[in-house]
Amino acid sequence: MRMRARGLMNLRAVLAPVASGMSVMAAAAAVLVPTLGSDADDGAGRGGASAPPATHRTYGPGVAATPTAARCTERTAAESLRPSSGEGTAVARIKEKGQLVVGVDQNTYRWGYRNPATGKLEGFDIDLARAIAEDILGPDAKVVFKAVPTNQRIPALQKRAVDMVVRTMTINCARKQQVAFSTSYFQAGQQVLAPKSSAIKAFDDSLRGKRVCTAAGSTGEAELTAQRHGAEVLTVPNQLDCLVRLQLGQADAVVTDNALAAAQAAQDPTVQLKGKPFTDESYGVAMNKDDTDLVRRVNKVLDDYRGGGAAGSPWMQAYRKWLRADMPEISGPPSPEYSD
Repeated sequence: MRMRARGLMNLRAVLAPVASGMSVMAAAAAVLVPTLGSDADDGAGRGGASAPPATHRTYGPGVAATPTAARCTERTAAESLRPSSGEGTAVARIKEKGQLVVGVDQNTYRWGYRNPATGKLEGFDIDLARAIAEDILGPDAKVVFKAVPTNQRIPALQKRAVDMVVRTMTINCARKQQVAFSTSYFQAGQQVLAPKSSAIKAFDDSLRGKRVCTAAGSTGEAELTAQRHGAEVLTVPNQLDCLVRLQLGQADAVVTDNALAAAQAAQDPTVQLKGKPFTDESYGVAMNKDDTDLVRRVNKVLDDYRGGGAAGSPWMQAYRKWLRADMPEISGPPSPEYSD
């Protein structure tokens, strides 16, 4: 069982499910307004019930690190730029557009999902995205939400299809070669999800010969690349597709963040988390690598959002609203770490 260098000292999370296309939704302040364009929900239906084709992969050597990435280690990966309310090129560009375009999930229960009763996007990540928009654009900020599959988060940032991604995205050195991250706003760890009746015990050799599902481009896929434990690995665009495959009997287990897995277990009482988290991971807001002023501005928003861990802070209010039912042991947000 492989642990990250920082260990599980900061692990405070346990919780969620996703669309296979990129759909667009617009929100003014906290109100979701009609979708933009005639293809707004193309490939991202609200039910999320049909599972797209899985990809069976043979894993090879990892990508070589660049000199910049070589300076990043597992211990320092969560470090980011110090906060600033200053305005640079990226912040000015957002103000000129008059809207913030955010890549999100629309089917991850508790984090970013479309409430079937109201049709509105809700969740912990959605609240955070709106707080960032309000800081940059004011109280009537216009937010355009784009539902982005797990494996399209980085390309969407690189192509500037979105200004940022707020989508339970783990900060790690490989990703920091390609995009920039804020400080951590949540701590999670990889864990196994399987039916309660399953003989699977944890991320160990009890997976041998089993079909294990994970999202393409996720940290779960990276962990299974490093150690499959004799499992047959299949990948899908989003983690919700893995839950569907589990329910259809097309997969025996899922490897994903425990923060997401706990939410899936909350949706389906026949499945449960197995074993313990075997990594320590930090969620961050992802941005284009060139947008350093935006990174600093987001870090300033996060400092305010955490409120020093005070009970009445926006972070704690969002936690109590969305996450406490499934992870009651959390005492507060992770502390920020800075590289400069």
